[in-house]
Amino acid sequence: MKLLKKENPRYEEELVKEIKDDFLLRQKERRELEQQWRLNVNYLMGNQYCEITPSGDVDEEEKYYFWQNRNVYNHIAPIVETRLAKLSRVRPVMSVRAQGAEDCDIKTAKIATNVLNSSYHRISLDGVIAKATLYSEVFGTSFYKIVWNNQKGKNIGAPYGESVYEGDIEVLAISPFEIYPDSLFRTSMDEVKSIIHARAMHVDDIEDLYGVRVEGGDVDVFKMDKAQSVFFGKARIAGGIVHDNAIVIERYERPSKAFPNGRVITVAGDKLVAVSELPYLNGTDFKRDFPFVKQDSITLPTCFFGVSIIDRLLPLQRAYNAIKNRKHEFINRLSMGVVAVEDGSIDTDELIEEGLSPGKVIVYRQGSRPPQIMNAGSVPLDFTYEEERLSDEFISVSGVSEVSRSSAIPENATSGVALQVLLEQDETRLNSTAEEIKRAIKQIAKQIIRLFKQFSTTTRMMKIAGESQKAEVFYFSSSDLTSDDVIFDTENEISVTPAQKKSAVLEIFATGLLSGKDGKIDDRTKTKILEIMGFGSLDNANDLTSLQISRALKENLDAQTKEISVEEFDDHEVHIVEHTRYLLSGEKSADDEKTKGRLIEHIRKHKMAKSIENQPIQGVTE
Repeated sequence: MKLLKKENPRYEEELVKEIKDDFLLRQKERRELEQQWRLNVNYLMGNQYCEITPSGDVDEEEKYYFWQNRNVYNHIAPIVETRLAKLSRVRPVMSVRAQGAEDCDIKTAKIATNVLNSSYHRISLDGVIAKATLYSEVFGTSFYKIVWNNQKGKNIGAPYGESVYEGDIEVLAISPFEIYPDSLFRTSMDEVKSIIHARAMHVDDIEDLYGVRVEGGDVDVFKMDKAQSVFFGKARIAGGIVHDNAIVIERYERPSKAFPNGRVITVAGDKLVAVSELPYLNGTDFKRDFPFVKQDSITLPTCFFGVSIIDRLLPLQRAYNAIKNRKHEFINRLSMGVVAVEDGSIDTDELIEEGLSPGKVIVYRQGSRPPQIMNAGSVPLDFTYEEERLSDEFISVSGVSEVSRSSAIPENATSGVALQVLLEQDETRLNSTAEEIKRAIKQIAKQIIRLFKQFSTTTRMMKIAGESQKAEVFYFSSSDLTSDDVIFDTENEISVTPAQKKSAVLEIFATGLLSGKDGKIDDRTKTKILEIMGFGSLDNANDLTSLQISRALKENLDAQTKEISVEEFDDHEVHIVEHTRYLLSGEKSADDEKTKGRLIEHIRKHKMAKSIENQPIQGVTE
């Protein structure tokens, strides 16, 4: 790449030309992939009589004869829906592993885990993952963009007349139509030297974000180009054209000798709107890196973009539609009939219009042969054999059996063991895709921690659901986020269903492993069992112990700012355990001398009140 000097008066003009030329070259290199992606969407939507034309567009094929059936028997949609339903269970519970065995390392790892889990629910990451998984299943690849939004988070005031926020993380699901690597032969994001994120934005949004007014127009969001005409044919993707938009091109470059901190160049329309270094310390060892994470459905060994299961199903879907329609056409001939008429014997126009309806009186010329229905025979068995063979091929190619797709039990599966084997085979085919999703989630989690470390220059407050299902508050700053070694606390969610987990809990319960020395289950264990069984709210409504635990946890927070008293209705044993647990937890707030002193004094009062309760009343004998 030619280095342009800022003292060059045409610096901006040449830089814009360089970026746009680079973008056009990358568009041309992957045009065939985009055509395949658009074809996949059409087949998923049910537009299954369209093909890629020589001009490079996706358009509908014409009928050979006017009477041909063109019905669609969509097997692709239920297969994709079944895969998405199974992959929606891949939501692993994450934690951060401590860098060492020291108390401070364990404490900071716990803080990072809390930050991670709090962010997961606060930004609704579950919905973002579901959207990205839909993209990857249809197109073969999807991307996540992890950025820091200064307009999010808690409002900390308006020192200069405008509201200032503490900022927060933001994760976006991006389709592959918007991402352009420097080479299609890079197999991972780590190998990419530069990457372009191009998207259509409304001209008003561009002005608000960059302070520059650009010329708008009609943009095809799938081709990332100006739309030649606004036409929504049957084979077109609805919503492909947006109005009053311009294309925004962001080219991210890795750190190099010329640019040690990397570079981001942003072009909107025909104007250069921003040039800066890579903004985030989101790479390994907190180095600058791209804010993108790639997720494939099926990874290819020699291509940056993955492949979708729809790519493999297209020939089968075409053949299945053809055999079903030809079969129905044959049935129509049998039911409607093909009439042979001697020339000039009857009014053929009337016969064509009305047909041979029951009770119809046919008047034909004297001496001629009356109209008669030709014998069309019967539907060949080859049609049925081919239809069954194609149905079996859908299963073998997609890896989704009829048990998962249509809840139908195969005739040859006569036992529960056979059904379980079929389900396990379905799950085995999905394991590679599930592992790809988990890998992407781990990378997202690491970038979230790294961005909070970069931007949490002051103490921040977050909330997280505690053990009693109540919101707990914790404080942290960038110095508390020393580890980003994210690990998964859950096993393969594809192979272990919620029903299997419940069954395993019941089996463990029956063995007595969950009981204490007295043979009973304590309240905390009971709460955990109810949560796993899906009835976590039953104990919280009326259980006295849960209410006592919630009160004790609230007192742990109150002790940070004021003295706390002991009430007569307190369960002293529960309060002593919870306050002691908090002091030994290693949390930053528990190490504060004032907080620790208040809680120690509070525990002492509980012990005194407990000893008084245990003393026998004089004059009273058992």
